[in-house]
Amino acid sequence: MPNEKGYEAARAAGAKVVSVFAAASKGFSRANINCSVAESIERFKPVLARARADGVKVRGYISCVLGCPFDGEIKPKAVADLARTLWDLGCYEISLGDTIGVGTPLKARQMLRAVAAEVAADKLAMHFHDTYGQALANLYAGMEEGVRVIDSAAGGLGGCPYAPGATGNVATEDVVYMLEGMGIATGVDMAKLLAATNAISKLIGRPPVSRVASALNAKRRTST
Repeated sequence: MPNEKGYEAARAAGAKVVSVFAAASKGFSRANINCSVAESIERFKPVLARARADGVKVRGYISCVLGCPFDGEIKPKAVADLARTLWDLGCYEISLGDTIGVGTPLKARQMLRAVAAEVAADKLAMHFHDTYGQALANLYAGMEEGVRVIDSAAGGLGGCPYAPGATGNVATEDVVYMLEGMGIATGVDMAKLLAATNAISKLIGRPPVSRVASALNAKRRTST
């Protein structure tokens, strides 16, 4: 939620964890929530204060950490400074979003190192979209930097209305397959995940973006 009105609606719905979302770029902040980056922080301050008083956890999100459809390349320091601000305001975790999916492993590593100098790596999360097919590689680079929390979406759902051609968040199936293949237990039941992905894909009328989901679906069809 971007302001106190949103916070009140979340609380009325019984939310125990809420989120605030800022952008590392001026252009995206203006397009997404109709205010500057500095103005967005001022809006968040009373929200964070109320959440703290209510015992509600707040997660901070930063958009466009590796590139912006309006402002182009984003400097790692801008992301690091904003992450520190959100942390100091009381966010328990900072999710770093490659909103338009333009990042590459080296840039992801440089950005994460800059942010980790301000906010500990175990308090960071990676939220990488897969527009250019780099999300898994970027996540792997981030894991090598010590980040262990990954945001993902079943079937690769999502997108960005301000970036033509931008796909959704990295597919959960692809992330789980990679991690399990590395010997990292996720606790995710792939069969149940695939069933959920197929169900939502049917509802929205398009096949999953996930490579793993597509492969498993094809395998299932040929074995029946």
